[in-house]
Parts: sequence; structure tokens; C-alpha cells
Amino acid sequence: MRTALLSDVHGNRHAFEAVLAETAEQGVDAVWCLGDLVGYGADPNACVALARERCSIILAGNHDLAVTGDLSLEEFSRGAALAAHWTQSVIEDEHLEFLRSLAPEGEAEGIGLYHASPRDPIWEYVLSSMLADLCLTAQPERISAVGHSHVALSFSRDQEAEASGTPREAGEIADLAGGEWLINPGSVGQPRDGDPRAAWLLLDTGAWTAEWRRVEYDIEGAAAAIRAAGLPGSLADRLGYGQ
Repeated sequence: MRTALLSDVHGNRHAFEAVLAETAEQGVDAVWCLGDLVGYGADPNACVALARERCSIILAGNHDLAVTGDLSLEEFSRGAALAAHWTQSVIEDEHLEFLRSLAPEGEAEGIGLYHASPRDPIWEYVLSSMLADLCLTAQPERISAVGHSHVALSFSRDQEAEASGTPREAGEIADLAGGEWLINPGSVGQPRDGDPRAAWLLLDTGAWTAEWRRVEYDIEGAAAAIRAAGLPGSLADRLGYGQ
């Protein structure tokens, strides 16, 4: 099964449409989203509608849970809280109810799916080998997929060895046939690994491979939409830097 794995759309319709177009070109069998359909971007309704149409699995991210009121905005940075409050004011009722129906973790094809981590599906950022080691021990599946950090990367562990990891660039392929793995596709709508292109991952559960991919999209259009909505200009500016 060839699956498109993606995360952290954050209301960036321009990036989401570009990724979905490429997944269609690749002929994937399914699209799985690891959460945060809404957040920093200016098109939350369009992004939820696209996900409902195109994704067979959708998790709840912490920004989704902030918009539904399940998490306090006091737990977020100023920019994130302002964006969540604005999203609450514009999101349509049917999309809000859909977000309320989502959970931050799941499982499919023998793969654990978590917005943040197997230990804490909502909040934990897995960016170090030490944390990855703890997560690999905690996860019930051999392979898990996470989002949340906005960084394309992978961690792996063989037998009794400690976990090791690396950031992943476009075109890199990992052989998942052996060992334990924690993989992150990176962010569709707000990458933070220095590459501003929208990120996603092509997961093949027949060959057990993972290929990290990047897609060019209309960054200026996404940034202009953020400014037009009256959201903090920093949320628009950072798109061009991938930070």
C-alpha cells in the first residue's frame, strides 16, 4: 500500500493543495494526516474541507484542540494563541464539529500514528535521540509516525542499541524492513527545517520504504492571505524561510 503521510497543515491552503496534487500524481492509495489542520494560516475552512474529502485518516493536533476549546489558549505562544482565537471566529460549525470528532492518536497497517509522540500524543516534540529512545520503548508498534515538530526526520533502533536519528531532505529513502522506527514527514503548512517547500512522506507498506518529499507552492499567496486576515506578520514572514 502506497500512502501519503502528512502533518501540520496549519490552515495553509496553498501548501495543502500543492501536496494533494502531487500525491494524486504519485497515485497513492491513501492519505493520512497526523493533525493540526488549522493553526497559523488564513484558510482553516478550506483546509478542513480538503482533508475531509481527501484524507482517510485524520488525527487531532494541539492547534486543532485549541480551536475546539479542548486545550486552553494559555498553553500556547502569543502568535499561536492569536491565530487560534481568530480561527475560532471564522471556522464554520460543521468543520468545528468535525475537529471535535478527532483523536490525537490511531493505528493503521500496523503503524502507530500520533500527532506528537507515542508517550504524549498532543505535546511532546521528538527532536533528540534520547527522547526518541524513550518513545521507541513506549510504542506498541514497530513503526510509528509523528508530526508536531515541523521537521522532516527519522529515528531508528536495532535490537539493544540506542536510538539514532537524522533530519531528512527531499528524495531521501529509508528502508523500514528491520528495526524500530519513528518517522516524521515534516510540515505541509509551516516547515521549520530551513526548507520552505511543503513537506510530505511517501510510505510504502509493501516494500517497507519511506521517501521524504518536498513540493513548491505559492508562498507569497499564503503569506498575503495571513496578512489580509489581520494575523501577526511574523506568521507570514517565516513561511519564506522555512522556520
